[in-house]
Amino acid sequence: MGTATLVTFIVYLIGMLLIGVISYRLTNDLSDYVLGGRRLGPGVAALSAGASDMSSWLLLGLPGAIYATGLAEGWMAVGLAIGAYLNWQFVAKRLRVYTEVSNNSITIPDFLENRFRDSSHILRVISAIVILVFFTFYTSSGMVGGAKLFEASFGLSYSQALWIGAIVIVSYTFLGGFLAVSWTDFIQGILMFLALIVVPIRAIFVIGGWDATIDAVGQIEPSHLNMVAGVGIISILSSFAWGLGYFGQPHIITRFMALRSPKDVPMAKFIGTTWMILGLYGAVFTGLAGLAFINTQDVGMLSQFGIEVTSENGVQMLADSEKIFIAFSQILFDPIIAGILLAAILSAIMSTIDSQLLVSSSAVAEDFYKAILRKNASERELVWVGRAAVIAIALIATFVASNPDSSVLELVSYAWAGFGAAFGPIILLSLFWKGITRNGALAGIIVGAVTVVIWGDFLEGGIFDLYEIVPGFLLNLIVAVLVSMTGRPHPEAEAEFDEAKSQY
Repeated sequence: MGTATLVTFIVYLIGMLLIGVISYRLTNDLSDYVLGGRRLGPGVAALSAGASDMSSWLLLGLPGAIYATGLAEGWMAVGLAIGAYLNWQFVAKRLRVYTEVSNNSITIPDFLENRFRDSSHILRVISAIVILVFFTFYTSSGMVGGAKLFEASFGLSYSQALWIGAIVIVSYTFLGGFLAVSWTDFIQGILMFLALIVVPIRAIFVIGGWDATIDAVGQIEPSHLNMVAGVGIISILSSFAWGLGYFGQPHIITRFMALRSPKDVPMAKFIGTTWMILGLYGAVFTGLAGLAFINTQDVGMLSQFGIEVTSENGVQMLADSEKIFIAFSQILFDPIIAGILLAAILSAIMSTIDSQLLVSSSAVAEDFYKAILRKNASERELVWVGRAAVIAIALIATFVASNPDSSVLELVSYAWAGFGAAFGPIILLSLFWKGITRNGALAGIIVGAVTVVIWGDFLEGGIFDLYEIVPGFLLNLIVAVLVSMTGRPHPEAEAEFDEAKSQY
């Protein structure tokens, strides 16, 4: 990495840490630390939700999948775009209203306990356990992405790169909590968006234009241009089903809870959906252009960045397809722009990890420590418990990510399915059906989470190749409804449901 690129990169990192320091001074209690005091405007909430959602998957995982496999991987992008829109359309306003009506709930486990009047705390504890387990894998995916970035940019070993990335990300999350995370996500979301527009346009221009790019891809591997090439109905359903995951992602739906007013939802929905659709297009075009570029241009200089190019049957491919965006950043742009683009990749990584660490730390502080261990703990004490949890969870996630062969997409896939199947149906039922009971919600969460683990880890082949979020989501929904029909909701919960509904 050149000096100018390095300086640009470092300036960006210092800026993020400064936001953490400023936010530290604005964080007084646990509500500030985990929800920002419900003060987010629509722009910050939308880009923060989008940046937290997409992570390194958008700049590393998806371009790498399109580059290696072709447009057949594009079904995932279609499913995600639809899922994100439906989440803003049907969940955002209702959840913002309901969590405030329901004893001003500040975490998802907190909301579920209040929503169902669960005095036993078992629903809160089980929810918090699910959050901690799956966020460990999700956070690990970001650590892997960060390590790949630092490894390719600074010539570090994978292990060194992993720890440097972890230290940077943990620092400002530790200091500033939700406000730091949301404002850094806002800046990072803008940076990611610009990078995903600029990189494919520049690459396609160098290749000779859109027609030349498509012709080159068609000659190298015609199937890359066919969305149904080599994929069956199970594969298409699995990719499309990623959209189901949105309704249960704690790090995304907490942004809905943090909006300053339910009236801000329409504008936030417009900003967030537009950002996402254009970003997904940019990622897909980056992957397609990558195949054409690597095979039509001189890419010998990539070796100096530790990016290996192999050749098989006359076709050149990156040894690690998930580094295609990094490769473009290094060889297409001058050092300062390259530094900004590398910062965009780190932005994608940081914006998701910080949100996941924050939700996990809130589960420890609010849902274990305060609810079970020290009910009279002071707000200051809870904030510091949350900060300690950030460090502990980050260390575990870094250990899980220590395998240099780890795939960003595989780790994200597992965690996304876990949250979508465990919480998605219960969030939807909680907001739309008065008849759901505490026991129905509890049974649904357990069945959804366990199904993902069993299906993903022990079943393989045939119909079992279906993405585990599908059976997990459906079984959760069925079990929650059936169990709820055997009992009756708490009378106070029914009255509260009507109160929240009157404010939608």
